[in-house]
Amino acid sequence: MVDTQEATNSATDGMRLKKKLRRAERRKKFEAVGLITPLLILMIGFYFIPISLMLYRSIDNQQMREVMPNTAQQIEQWDGSGLPDEPTFAALAHDLKEARANHVIAKAARRLNFDKAGFASLVSRSGRKLHKMEACDPCKNLLIEMDPRWGDKSYWTVMQRGLKDYTLIYLLSAVDLRYDDQNQVVGVPEEEAIYTSIIARTIYISATVTALCLLLGFPIAFFLANAKPRTRNLFMIVLLLVFWTSLLVRTLSWILVLQDYGVVNSFLMWTGITSEPMALVFNRFGVYVAMTHVLLPFMVLPLYSVMRVIPKSYVRAAHSLGASPIKAFWKVYVPQTMPGIGAGALMVFIQALGYYITPALVGGPRDQMVSYFVAFFVNERVNWSMASALGLLLLILTGTMYLAFGRKVNIANMKMG
Repeated sequence: MVDTQEATNSATDGMRLKKKLRRAERRKKFEAVGLITPLLILMIGFYFIPISLMLYRSIDNQQMREVMPNTAQQIEQWDGSGLPDEPTFAALAHDLKEARANHVIAKAARRLNFDKAGFASLVSRSGRKLHKMEACDPCKNLLIEMDPRWGDKSYWTVMQRGLKDYTLIYLLSAVDLRYDDQNQVVGVPEEEAIYTSIIARTIYISATVTALCLLLGFPIAFFLANAKPRTRNLFMIVLLLVFWTSLLVRTLSWILVLQDYGVVNSFLMWTGITSEPMALVFNRFGVYVAMTHVLLPFMVLPLYSVMRVIPKSYVRAAHSLGASPIKAFWKVYVPQTMPGIGAGALMVFIQALGYYITPALVGGPRDQMVSYFVAFFVNERVNWSMASALGLLLLILTGTMYLAFGRKVNIANMKMG
């Protein structure tokens, strides 16, 4: 009887213990969720939502239906053969007249002209003439007499495509593609293909800067990892001065140093190495120098964090086994630094892809990267859709490089582990 009672008590205590453990685990989960919720809300509200809205602009085309609602409704019924019917022409005339009166016709003109050159003048001229008229009947003949281009089917194909709620024209343009008169995706003429070369230039400059940062950063990180604490702290402060100085100030300082009669050219002419100033700024060389200076700490710090924990005994063991100093360094030491090399290259390359200020200030017209053209379409052309398309392209490029580099870094870390 006593044994039965003790067994019952033990079972009861066990159940209570399990409930307490479940309750404790549940409480820890709620605490974890409570800790990350503010950060998650902050990221969603100030990062993901703004970027998503910006990227949405790359396909959004609903503003055209707001400017020309009647034409958008009528042209949906056009099958693409011949010219649209009289009601579509009448709707177009009415919308152009209203858009002219409401001072929004330029918005439609710019959007359609982006798809087909010459549409801006056609829309503006027709709207101006229709604004002076009371009515048009029949509108089809009147519009064609007003401008023969309204009798060209290709303009109506562009009109039908341009009055849809969503469009791929900006995304296609960002990779040098476009729609032809039959609504087929084709490449733009060779003399108009600029964005693929800009993308290639961006990748090339970013890769070159990454390689320069690695060549300079590896010996610096090696020196810091093997220096005495006092010397290491001093050089670390000097390295971190880059972070404590404004990016604009650092970039402008290189203009002063590299200009025709700056410090470098003055020294070269004083020593007799050159007889006239060398072109060191407002070209690709100036971009490499300035970007490498700005991004070098992002290569040094990951390398240093890996090098300082590599046991020195490994290299000494290789020496004792007969390996030369160079062979021991390349075969034993360098492979252990691969996680730092991968992390540093990833940080430098991804940041270099999105650089705007430095190439814009110290580079020439042929040295500008994708970010420059994003700013150009926002500030100069006020074309948010094209800017968003280029931004989406840059985001895809950055994500692709992150996945490629990140995988290699993870593989290197697993091998080190």
